[in-house]
Amino acid sequence: GDCFPCPQEGCPVMGHYADRFPAKLERVNQKYFLNTAADPPFATWRQKVFIKLSGVKKMRGDINLVFHDTEGNTKEYEIASGVLSQDQVYTKYLDVEINPKNTKKIEFLWNKTIFTLLWARMGAETVNIIHGEDGRR
Repeated sequence: GDCFPCPQEGCPVMGHYADRFPAKLERVNQKYFLNTAADPPFATWRQKVFIKLSGVKKMRGDINLVFHDTEGNTKEYEIASGVLSQDQVYTKYLDVEINPKNTKKIEFLWNKTIFTLLWARMGAETVNIIHGEDGRR
């Protein structure tokens, strides 16, 4: 997350257009890491998620986000699991397999453990997502 989101001049590009980022090419023997998806076309988009919960003060369970694209594809990502607290902001970096430009909606899911009281409810007070490419929310 140290280089997130991309700098104002944009994220460095590998391959044919790498020469557009001369400052990144000054050092020799650099190591680069690339996060990829499990399925073709293997592309992912780095996003930083912030979620503030509302509802019951504390309970056990997990919170997930489901990304939906314009073509009907969905991908679910776990944000937090265990003891959830309404006064905490949950932050996580995700490598999402759905292009932010094609994202139709993002669904918030909360699952409680079987030991949680039936009446207990929890929701999202706020969900903020920063896209790595250009710092958009």
